[in-house]
Amino acid sequence: MTTKIKICGLMTERDIDFANVLRPDFIGFIFARGSRRYVPPDMASKLSMKLLPSVRTVGVFANQQFKSIEWIIRNGIIDIVQLHGHESDDYIISLRQIIRKPIIKAFNIESTKDVDRAANSPADLILLDNGAGGTGKTFDWSLVKNLERPFFLAGGLDPDNVRAAVFNTHPYAVDVSSGVEKERVKDFEKMQDFINAVRRDRK
Repeated sequence: MTTKIKICGLMTERDIDFANVLRPDFIGFIFARGSRRYVPPDMASKLSMKLLPSVRTVGVFANQQFKSIEWIIRNGIIDIVQLHGHESDDYIISLRQIIRKPIIKAFNIESTKDVDRAANSPADLILLDNGAGGTGKTFDWSLVKNLERPFFLAGGLDPDNVRAAVFNTHPYAVDVSSGVEKERVKDFEKMQDFINAVRRDRK
């Protein structure tokens, strides 16, 4: 299985141009207002219309009301919902009945208990991140060595370590944001190096 790639935190038409050239499998728009990469829904709508149809769009939310997620879905801005807050299993089950779209649930991984909790999530897909969050550091990849469920691997990934990450954890997909930035904005060369590192063995 070839590892898929998600570039998260796109904010500008320039970022979209990069994605159209490099063609990751997924890109992410962040709708959590506390993030410096927050994108208003109307801006995300304009950006998504410029994106190649082959690149799937993920909307990142944190502890938000169903109606705000439903509006973004209804307006065709995203293909997949990613929950990055403290959403419960009941929240996920209820949301799925409303939006009828795939749901990714993010988990901070600090122990095997966190891995077990992720493994049992009712979400369609899970994303495993650094427990500290936003530090640019990876978590202990050995914690997921026995995880049989497909997962997105995040947390401190960059062009230099993503090859080892794929080799050691065999994720369904890798997720990167700050690791492909220079001076806090997306950098084409870093994005290209990251994608090339993951896809090196593709024919």
